[in-house]
Amino acid sequence: MSEGIHASAAPAPVGAYPHARRVGNLLFLSGIGPRDPASNAIPGNDYFADGRVRGYDIQAQTRAVFANVRAVLEASGARWEDLVDVTVYLTDMSRDFAAYNHIWAEFFPDPARAPCRTTLGITALPTPIAIELKCVAALSEDA
Repeated sequence: MSEGIHASAAPAPVGAYPHARRVGNLLFLSGIGPRDPASNAIPGNDYFADGRVRGYDIQAQTRAVFANVRAVLEASGARWEDLVDVTVYLTDMSRDFAAYNHIWAEFFPDPARAPCRTTLGITALPTPIAIELKCVAALSEDA
């Protein structure tokens, strides 16, 4: 099995796991969220004075998580177009699905060339984020 891959341009994992691991021509990404790689801030979050989240911008978080996935792909020798399967976790499916789905269509305008996708509504993620992606990419043998 290959060594874990660390992407310096992506936010640090929140646990003891790599950003990605390559096995054969498949690249498995750990869950990737929208945290800013430099500051660890969460784009679009608005906080009360006591630190609780007052609200968030799912569009800002979706764009940020896509940028972080791209950073991990590039650090792994892969491209955005190499994605073949994406599992999306949303903490508020009824509120956020339409906006996230609209941005998905911007990044994957041709459904026939887009990766397969599963979207799940969940109650929480380990940090105060509203979206996380779990991805698999297929690489060429010489990548």
